[in-house]
Amino acid sequence: MRAGLVLGAVWATKKSPALTGQSLLRVRCGETEYLAADLVGAGPGDRVILAFGAAARAGRPDVPVDAAIVAILDETEATHG
Repeated sequence: MRAGLVLGAVWATKKSPALTGQSLLRVRCGETEYLAADLVGAGPGDRVILAFGAAARAGRPDVPVDAAIVAILDETEATHG
């Protein structure tokens, strides 16, 4: 899993029927951007947790995705070391 920042939504006119009604969002994790299925109702500016691969499909096994937003972060704790 990775933490990221939602940049905004993407739309596709033609897509797999399994994606009908599924929100897709652009998420930046460091220098990398991902397209992810939104399973929790995130929006632009939200800090989120992304799951990848089989873990991304655990909440919706019928949706053919490799990345999914599985949580919206309320806060993070800084570590001191």
